[in-house]
Amino acid sequence: MKFLEKYNNKKNIRFSLFKKTLEIAMSRGSKVIVETGTSRGKKKFLFFKKFNWKDGMSTLMFSEFAHFIKGELHSCDISEDNVKNAKEFTKKFSNNVDFYINDSVIFLKEFGKKIDLLYLDSFDGHNAELASKHQLNEAKAVINKLNVNSLVLLDDKGAKTLYSKNYFIECGFKILAESKNQLLLSKIL
Repeated sequence: MKFLEKYNNKKNIRFSLFKKTLEIAMSRGSKVIVETGTSRGKKKFLFFKKFNWKDGMSTLMFSEFAHFIKGELHSCDISEDNVKNAKEFTKKFSNNVDFYINDSVIFLKEFGKKIDLLYLDSFDGHNAELASKHQLNEAKAVINKLNVNSLVLLDDKGAKTLYSKNYFIECGFKILAESKNQLLLSKIL
């Protein structure tokens, strides 16, 4: 997956675990990717666009990965502006991406497919208690849509994962890998 290397930027502090996650997803034949918290992505400056590496670039990486594997990305955000920006910077892969403007918990409850790769990154983690409760509610809303091969990637470890990590572990998931910022879980190792 050589295309991933363009995201290997020193400012993209999440790249290593994203890469590992996508490599495992590919080896498992994953096709359905769900992301809560759409990347804000590129920011416009006067006459040119520049990547916002601080944002992690998940939506762009997942959309290109979905195209590469002939799969699908479903990305949900409560912000219409974030979705509008993400549609623009992923338009090359639009056949493989669907965007939803909704509360992520409602979206996950209503989502009608089994999920192979789940990335939870909604609700800014400035208030760890509120963000962690929200991520736990997302986990509870989606748990029955995951299968034995599903991968779950939790972002903002410590700021959002206070409850969801233990919930997933209680549901039979194990930690496959972790970084300073993220946790990768699966039922199988």
